[in-house]
Amino acid sequence: MAEQTTDALRGPVGPWRGAAPLALSGLAVVCFVVLLALAWMSVGTLFLIFAGALLGVFLDGLTRGLAYVLPLPRAIRLTLASLALAAGTLGLVSFGGATLVQQGRDLGQTIRDQAGTVSGWLSQRGIDVPLLSGGEGAGKDAPKDAKGDKEDDRKPGGLAGLASGALKSPGSLLSDAGSVLGPAAAVVLGLFNALGNVLVIVFLGVAFAADPGSYRDGILRFVPPARRWRWARVLDGMGETLRHWLFGQLITMSAIFLCTWAGLAFLGIGGSLILGLQAGLLAFVPTVGPLVAGLVILLASLASGTNALLGALGVYLAVQCLESYGLTPFIQKRALDIPPATIFAGQLILGVIFGLWGIALALPLMAVIKVLLEQLYVEDTLGEDPSP
Repeated sequence: MAEQTTDALRGPVGPWRGAAPLALSGLAVVCFVVLLALAWMSVGTLFLIFAGALLGVFLDGLTRGLAYVLPLPRAIRLTLASLALAAGTLGLVSFGGATLVQQGRDLGQTIRDQAGTVSGWLSQRGIDVPLLSGGEGAGKDAPKDAKGDKEDDRKPGGLAGLASGALKSPGSLLSDAGSVLGPAAAVVLGLFNALGNVLVIVFLGVAFAADPGSYRDGILRFVPPARRWRWARVLDGMGETLRHWLFGQLITMSAIFLCTWAGLAFLGIGGSLILGLQAGLLAFVPTVGPLVAGLVILLASLASGTNALLGALGVYLAVQCLESYGLTPFIQKRALDIPPATIFAGQLILGVIFGLWGIALALPLMAVIKVLLEQLYVEDTLGEDPSP
């Protein structure tokens, strides 16, 4: 009885501040979960915005660089940088477009033929590789009904099939339209989708580069006044890191393109220009991009014989050694000093979670995360110097 009286006199453990703070804490947790769910559902849009921010950082870097040459107002320098970038892109498309299209068509046919050859060679030895088999015979294993007709043959075709598909599932309208109109519809829809993404990225990039200070100050308004100076340094550090990485990556990609093009052209391998171009572009995606580029180069060189295959392999290995042991350590040391295994692990995680966007933008995302960890955790929380 005495123990019950003592417990009653003690009261609740810790100060009781009422039900309102507890309700607000629960509401904050619910809002945070809802924001995470919305971010997960709109991850493609968020990555599109991040790509636009990367273009804005690149244009801002060009504008800053022009200040050392042309002491003009920022708006004029940004206009000159944007026009120069647009003129270079249009010039590449207009002067090299026909060559790229022709080489791309020939290269695609060559790769399909050689992939079929490799698949047949592996099949003879009991190794089935469906990815190399192409689309031939894809419909041979389609399920059949009792009369021996394939299920696909009994589906209503033409406009009737399109109408019935739209009634059953409105979301399948575009896919049914592609089956009615043929492959051209899928190509047109894909081009419109890609063009729309490019226009969004360009618009966001120009808008960010036009007045980066306003966006920076807008973010800082949500930070408590006592911490604004620290977050201002963090944002400036992220911008500087991305700027250095982008320009270093551009130099690396250009060097890979030129070296691959020159080496394959010297060996007399067909489509050397587009092979070099795809190798340079895929260098933007570390680890995975060079592997895909090397596979394409080897498949394309098979049509020219064993000597060409060995020569292409030598060119590919030489370029990769130049990138791994020469260009990347020298150029990217200041911007992004992350071990290769960490980069590959980060790509795997981001690729599994976010798909192709996560793989393509893994490195700039890791650069941003690196700045946040160094300045907010290592410096502020641990009180240590992040530099080795």
